[in-house]
Amino acid sequence: MLQELKALEEKYRSLTSALSDPALVSNPQKIRDVSKERAELEPLIRKFEEYKKVVRDIEDAKHIVSDPRAEADLKALASAEIEELQEKGETLRTELKVMLLPKDPHDERNVILEIRAGAGGDEASLFAQDLVRMYSRFAENRGWKFDVMDTSISPVGGIKEAIVNIRGKRVYSFLKYESGVHRVQRVPRTEAGGRIHTSTATVAVLPEADEIDVKLDPKDLKIEAFGASGPGGQNVNRNYTAIRVTHKPSGLVVSCQDEKSQHRNREKALRILRSRLLDIAESEQRQRIAKNRRSQVGTGERSEKIRTYNFPQSRITDHRLNLSFHDLAGILDGNLDELVENLIRQAQNPSKGERDASQNGGNRDLGL
Repeated sequence: MLQELKALEEKYRSLTSALSDPALVSNPQKIRDVSKERAELEPLIRKFEEYKKVVRDIEDAKHIVSDPRAEADLKALASAEIEELQEKGETLRTELKVMLLPKDPHDERNVILEIRAGAGGDEASLFAQDLVRMYSRFAENRGWKFDVMDTSISPVGGIKEAIVNIRGKRVYSFLKYESGVHRVQRVPRTEAGGRIHTSTATVAVLPEADEIDVKLDPKDLKIEAFGASGPGGQNVNRNYTAIRVTHKPSGLVVSCQDEKSQHRNREKALRILRSRLLDIAESEQRQRIAKNRRSQVGTGERSEKIRTYNFPQSRITDHRLNLSFHDLAGILDGNLDELVENLIRQAQNPSKGERDASQNGGNRDLGL
């Protein structure tokens, strides 16, 4: 770990020097690339510098404790400082380990969010509608743009399916943990007897793919226009603005009808298609890597139940965290930050084995 940090520190110095190189002035793209790489390294290097200072301070305090000429009061202070500094050093060491973990290459991307009603009929569609609103408010709170690309409404006014594009800073890094089966327990509006029902909705969070990531051959696409459907029969079979795109090799079909122009619906449908194809390709790669591991059920994949929204007890339980949050109304109003931060922290934390190793005597000297 120490060698890796020193190598990154040297790289940071090299990038800093490169920015003052007159040869870069005539190459704006190179300046942007170097500046971005340096900015990504800077938090790690600052943390490493803080850690090295703690190590130096510990050594200075140890010299005082071992100095026969030092007064007893000064030695006592230095001894107490060593204990405090070692604790701080262990914390910094753990933070450095987390910062060195490989980053998800998609973290900076926008997302295609797909929400579908699951088991539970009309009640499931009403719950799916609640989830759409929850993510809409969360996006609003974070200053992201929330763009509904396609929706399918249920007879009771809920949502059978919604496809949304969310754009902003590091959207995927915050929303990727929302993929899975969301379960609700409550008394449906249509339930006269007051019985609690359990319904589900599924959420898929796909990193938005660029044309560079997924190239679509026009020969592989079947693009059809059809009459968009809407409330009150407006626009039905009158203007053929809705678009259906079929990807022949995979059989994937994407429809989009929320825009008033064919061009915009076509553009959105192709964006959804690219993101789904990218997700399929990466899922296949993950499955090849994990073919000797346990099956996907129970691994945090989208097939797994991840969260329960219990209305009678005003409680949300995230089953991956094994934690409950008693602010159901607030979370459904978009206040997801605490929940998401816990999921990020869990994903970043070292394994138990690593934590145990870090507590062994050999690491108390903070030699990394």
